[in-house]
Amino acid sequence: MSIIKDFLLQLTLIVLPIFIYFTFITERVKSDKNRNVIMSILWGVAILFCMSFPVSFGQNARLELRIIPLLFGSLYGGFWSGIFLSALIVLYRLYFGISIGFYNTVLTLLLTLPVILFFQKSFARSKKDKRVKIAVGLSLYYCLIGLAFFVILRGFSIEYIKVQIIHLIFAVIATWFFIILNETIREIHQLRSELENTEKLRVISELTSVFAHEIRNPMQVTRGFLQLLNEPDLPNKKKEYIQLSIGELDRANEIINDFLSFGKPSINNNERIDVGYQVQRVVNILQSYTMNRNVEIKPDILDNCWIYANAQKLNQALINIMKNAIESMPNGGIVWITCTSTDDGYIKINIKDQGIGMTKKQIDRLGAPFYSLKESGTGLGTMVSFQIVRSFKGKIQVNSEKDIGTEFIILLPQIT
Repeated sequence: MSIIKDFLLQLTLIVLPIFIYFTFITERVKSDKNRNVIMSILWGVAILFCMSFPVSFGQNARLELRIIPLLFGSLYGGFWSGIFLSALIVLYRLYFGISIGFYNTVLTLLLTLPVILFFQKSFARSKKDKRVKIAVGLSLYYCLIGLAFFVILRGFSIEYIKVQIIHLIFAVIATWFFIILNETIREIHQLRSELENTEKLRVISELTSVFAHEIRNPMQVTRGFLQLLNEPDLPNKKKEYIQLSIGELDRANEIINDFLSFGKPSINNNERIDVGYQVQRVVNILQSYTMNRNVEIKPDILDNCWIYANAQKLNQALINIMKNAIESMPNGGIVWITCTSTDDGYIKINIKDQGIGMTKKQIDRLGAPFYSLKESGTGLGTMVSFQIVRSFKGKIQVNSEKDIGTEFIILLPQIT
């Protein structure tokens, strides 16, 4: 019975960091860097407790689940988190004294940590099912390496082998359970965040349907009278004022158009389209726009990139993103746009510029209403683009570095 209680205590020590992180950290800490630091500390505390309260089998056998905090910290936190947790394990194990167990710990980490860190990037890019497989596979690998060194250092013993096999089975099953638990909670948080954004956007949509046309009508009347007042014999100063007023009315009209594009009910008139053809059309449309800004577009388009979507909406999303790329280079530059297929069943549209770039905080706010890096921008164009891509069951990834450039990766489900 005491062994069962010890195992349950080990499980509780691993659940606590997950509970604390998703309950208190995700809502209050917005920076990914700070989140990783806090999570590494939480996993470090879990490791210390797991090693302090092991499951004891007789006098020499001590089993604990430190592999799970190490694995989770390395896979979710990255390289430095893995190094920190490994160093913590070695130093705390050294505190108990130099013995065969200490050498076993060090040798096991030397052979397993590089493999865990090697799979970290693949883990970060993968979906839930593949993440579960990677985590369980790495847990099994760690336990097998530990078992091998155990036999080499201690010699072959049936009793010890039985204990280690029990530990291996329990560790792998616990890893499978906790990775599914962690991923499920992450999905719930993402869905809640998307639901909150959807509610905000629904309110905006209702406002547009009520006010947009009513605002546009007096604006058009005002613009018409301003044009009538713009007579040839007016002083230049007054002409300048009139042109400025007309320009501002036109800009307000563009904002209303963006509102209407967002607020329009979505009609499912999708069809089978060739993305490569649509991308080339967008490039041709924007050629004249780039000439005045000393910007060159370099396309690299693969044939037969078929998806199920609405061509007009797709073009609208691509034009919005490419215009942002062009306008992010006030001194000119190059915009690369590629269209290829991926091994996991997506059509990948890559738009990369040499512009001013963005910080991680700015990237996280992309697609939010009224958030724009341009002085006269409203952010509605980007918001509409994100909505269009999501309506095609696609996704957008953004990579950017300040003063280096930005890369938009649009992934859309491929059809044959």
